[in-house]
Amino acid sequence: MVDVSIQGDDVHFQVKGLHKLWAFKSQLQIPRNHITGARQDPEVLKGWWKGWRMPGTHIPGLLAAGTFLHEDKRIFWDVHCAERAVIIDLQHDEYDQLIIEVEDAAAVVVLLNGPA
Repeated sequence: MVDVSIQGDDVHFQVKGLHKLWAFKSQLQIPRNHITGARQDPEVLKGWWKGWRMPGTHIPGLLAAGTFLHEDKRIFWDVHCAERAVIIDLQHDEYDQLIIEVEDAAAVVVLLNGPA
């Protein structure tokens, strides 16, 4: 699970608990102007193939965490419970997309799609 907070011009993504171990990351800091949108989309989460792990942990049907390369995109995953997952599209960043599990997905979507 990931905590999301806005601090100045940046959005901080703090990976919690054992997810740090599985994802090989404890936090991400992304400039707000690199975020082009946030949404919930169950279609993105379907299927067992998440991409090539670079590094990461993937247990199909249970957990995807870490950096994955999929269809020419570099994606950071941290999802155990798909119902609480948010897809965040990025531009001009190390990652093309973040797919993360959060406590309140609807609130994070509103937070990230709101005015900068």
